[in-house]
Amino acid sequence: METLRTPDDRFENLPDFEFAPHYVEVDDGEGGSLRIHYLDEGPSDAAPVLLMHGEPSWCYLYRKMVPIIAAAGHRVIAPDLVGFGRSDKPTRQSDYTYARHVEWMRQALFDVLDLRNITFFGQDWGGLVGLRLLAAEPDRYSRVVLGNTGLPTGHGKASEAFLAWQKFASETKDFPVGAIVSGGTADKLSPEVIAAYDAPFPDDTYKAGARIFPALVPSSPDDPATPDNEAAWAVLETLSTPMLLAYSDSDPITKGGDAPFRAKVPGAQGQPHTTIEGGGHFLQEDRGPELAAVIVDFIAST
Repeated sequence: METLRTPDDRFENLPDFEFAPHYVEVDDGEGGSLRIHYLDEGPSDAAPVLLMHGEPSWCYLYRKMVPIIAAAGHRVIAPDLVGFGRSDKPTRQSDYTYARHVEWMRQALFDVLDLRNITFFGQDWGGLVGLRLLAAEPDRYSRVVLGNTGLPTGHGKASEAFLAWQKFASETKDFPVGAIVSGGTADKLSPEVIAAYDAPFPDDTYKAGARIFPALVPSSPDDPATPDNEAAWAVLETLSTPMLLAYSDSDPITKGGDAPFRAKVPGAQGQPHTTIEGGGHFLQEDRGPELAAVIVDFIAST
């Protein structure tokens, strides 16, 4: 597997991002290895709060939340998915599959870091990957918070907004990551912040993972990921692990995506679910401090 590694100088002097990098190595599935980057802030002996990003962002998305959660006494782990941020980037779109993303993160978070007593927050693909990990080893988790994500099986019609996004990602000549993130926020991002989202991608050769991700979302029942997601749902439907839904009010892509979790997951019953007002798809960017407070309060109450 051929990979690229974004030069370190691309990550210098990013706005509000003074966090030290940490790395683990995982098997790439083809006899080689991949380096995965993660943030590790707060007390090292505290129970971890795992923050997982989605498409096409990276852990920079959590820069407003990490200090708040760490200051509350929690260890904060925020990895970059393979193909994003400071993690290695396989160069062929065919190198990326849903199953591989799950396995790469499983190795990093379970085999290497051995995280336990986890409070998990996932948004976008952070949920699609993270919920599979939750279903695989639920005993590692103490509670779950979800925002603007899902666990699709390909049954039912995808939203027009999502289908348009899939079409754009597969057909556009230019894939402007920073501008795409900005387009998914309710608040206008500064040029410096947009540039920070572009930082992991010096040119298009680094964007294979970002470009293919939308196509990997199961959108029909015969998708290769459908059986695994159905199996994950079968586990989620038995879990009493406390689950809080904190979706934003202004995301056309995942609007209503909290309903299946509210209806099917035992641990979601009777919880103080909330709506993050003024948040677009990237609610961490729009309302990071508010979302961090929701997570901290949920830990305290459970």
